[in-house]
Amino acid sequence: MDGTAPAPASTYVRAPFRSFAGLTVSTALALLLLFSILRVVLVLGANVTGSYQFVSLVFVAMAVLPWVLLSRSGRLRIGVQAPRRWWLVLASLLAGALACLLVAGVFGALWGQSIANAFVYVAGSYGALPSPLADSDRLIFFLVFAAIAAIFSPIGEELFYRGVVHEGLATRMGHGRASLVDAAAFALVHLAHFGVVFVAGAWALLPLPALVWVISMFAVSLLFRASRVITGSIVGAIAAHAGFNVAMTAVIFFVLDVL
Repeated sequence: MDGTAPAPASTYVRAPFRSFAGLTVSTALALLLLFSILRVVLVLGANVTGSYQFVSLVFVAMAVLPWVLLSRSGRLRIGVQAPRRWWLVLASLLAGALACLLVAGVFGALWGQSIANAFVYVAGSYGALPSPLADSDRLIFFLVFAAIAAIFSPIGEELFYRGVVHEGLATRMGHGRASLVDAAAFALVHLAHFGVVFVAGAWALLPLPALVWVISMFAVSLLFRASRVITGSIVGAIAAHAGFNVAMTAVIFFVLDVL
């Protein structure tokens, strides 16, 4: 829907919300603040307890948001529609996977298998695994974790960041600047997943790895946005994100010696 002339912002939201919300900059920023605070608090807490089930509820809330807040025209505006070509969705999936392998290569080259490698630290969130993990079980656990990684955060985050937030920001900023803002918000919130780390019972900041991680998340966020534009659908962004997450899971299970 990028090329269409925008309708009044209020028509994009359901009638009960029109008096105080719209597909606007103010609504986008308010939602960003709300979800960012909630996510950071839950992720940092989960890094201590090792229990991440409540974090997944944030992704579920992000995924449900367009159906609660937006009208049908609003959902069309954020790209909830069939893609132009399904092969473009497949290309987006592969692009996301290749982007992940590039990021993994950078972290591996710089920090090996130390905790300063984002992929090593994230592997610590893969709870409920036998230790050591038998080779006969590795594929089964990989498939389970890959399925989770391909569903929860890609659907929730893309509907939120490349969907509701982006289109709200774009009403004033235009799509170019809106892409930079939603990418920056996406990247910074991922510091809760890596950069600010909980190791050996204490918190620590890893300045250079955190910087590389934020830059990486910013770049892949722009890739997800490009996939949304190329496919003409939010499905493209979800596919690219899913490709990144599944590749990350594969690196953790089959490349790194941490499980």
